[in-house]
Amino acid sequence: MSTGLVVPATVAAAVVAALGLLSTALRRRIGMAHLTATGVLELLLVVQAVVAGAGLAGGHRPAELATFVAYLGSVVLLPVAGYLWARTEPTRWAGTVLAVAAAAVGVMLWRLLQLWEVTGG
Repeated sequence: MSTGLVVPATVAAAVVAALGLLSTALRRRIGMAHLTATGVLELLLVVQAVVAGAGLAGGHRPAELATFVAYLGSVVLLPVAGYLWARTEPTRWAGTVLAVAAAAVGVMLWRLLQLWEVTGG
């Protein structure tokens, strides 16, 4: 895990959440801006997962390895699931669905970093 990647990913998650809340406030469905922002967020999360995977392969073991791996898999899948759910939502609340998923990603990233930095030794 890299703080240098966690910060931009958190900013991207905040942008996705803000776009989602804005579309809810304007009573609009999500559009291309949401897709683009979610794509950027997902790209950053995949890069972070590869970096973490390389660290795990290199011998770094967080104290709570199972929790770390579960969080890592979930944080990569959450923006995709949130976006797909938001696309199928026929009401103005689609933006809120995406915003909640993005907010959860932001929190999970910092928890992942916390788990990574605390080793068993």
